[in-house]
Amino acid sequence: MGRERSGVPAAVRDWAVAIGVAALLVGSGLSAGSSTANSDLLGYALLAGGGLALAAGRRAPLLVLAVTGLSAVGYQAAGFDVLAVSYLVAVYGAVRAGHRTITVAVSLALLLALHLTALIVRDEPVREAFGRGGGVLEIAWLIAAFAAGEAVRQAERRAEEAERTREETARRRADEERLRIARELHDSLTHQISVIKVQSEVAVHVARRLGEQVPEAMLAIQEAGREASRELRATLEALRDDDTTPPRGLDEVHELVETSRTLGLDTTLTIDGRQHDVPAAVDRTVYRIVQEALTNVARHADATTAAVRISCLPDSLAVRIDDDGKAMSATAPLPGLGLLGMRERVTALGGRLRAEPRDGGGFTVQAELPVDRTS
Repeated sequence: MGRERSGVPAAVRDWAVAIGVAALLVGSGLSAGSSTANSDLLGYALLAGGGLALAAGRRAPLLVLAVTGLSAVGYQAAGFDVLAVSYLVAVYGAVRAGHRTITVAVSLALLLALHLTALIVRDEPVREAFGRGGGVLEIAWLIAAFAAGEAVRQAERRAEEAERTREETARRRADEERLRIARELHDSLTHQISVIKVQSEVAVHVARRLGEQVPEAMLAIQEAGREASRELRATLEALRDDDTTPPRGLDEVHELVETSRTLGLDTTLTIDGRQHDVPAAVDRTVYRIVQEALTNVARHADATTAAVRISCLPDSLAVRIDDDGKAMSATAPLPGLGLLGMRERVTALGGRLRAEPRDGGGFTVQAELPVDRTS
């Protein structure tokens, strides 16, 4: 159960209301007394039961509406002329939950049942049973309870709508800011980087055609231009991503493997175990780990083969990417932004990541992500 804004658990609040109403009804019954012989015990039980039933009003408002209505008819038949306070509270709860039509129908049936009870069971004259002024007061109380429930329901709906509007506004502003940054990056950097990239490639091409030695600095500029162009393109794509494209996950890992093969990297994919329902966050993270690892292999590892293995375990999902590149444990590279981002994703999900050179050569990226099968 949730908590009210006051910090009191909802279940405690419901029981407090139920016990308070039950005590009020029993107290009213004791002061009013019963006009029917040998019915006191049953009447008091119905008075108390009708009040205590309100404890379940949050979970089953219509059931509580019926129980409190029947208890009101019961203790009226037992001779206790007590206002049906528990039923009024149930009307408030049912209307607050949105059951307005049913509540009106049940309330009309209850009023008829109470008057028939006065006529048949308590043997009141027809004029008193159907024409007494108390009926007007009962209708007034019902209208008040109905109006209170509807007012709270509308207030809660407005609060939810306001919260939803705030979230949508914040999301829209974030999207607008992301697109603004993307435009600024595109306007300020893309052209300059493209010029550097094209000029360096032309210079290298001309030098090679003339049979001249290409300076190492020029080759470094050429490679840096290509790398900067790729990184900038990836950054702009990420900034422009508005979450409208379907998320990539385990089912698309084979596409990454096929792409690596087209680039000349002999890549294999092995999936152990059956793929059960995997949380979306874990699904996306596995895809990103494989994507980043294979990208690093293609760019930096000077490798010829790579192996991707995904193991679906009972309570976790493990992924491992190995390559046969030139990385050695004695010359471990500094982690770049890709590996740092990968580690942040895994850690945020409560998992573990290991990315390091192997003793026999090559590099290994290994991650284990917990999977809650009950969620």
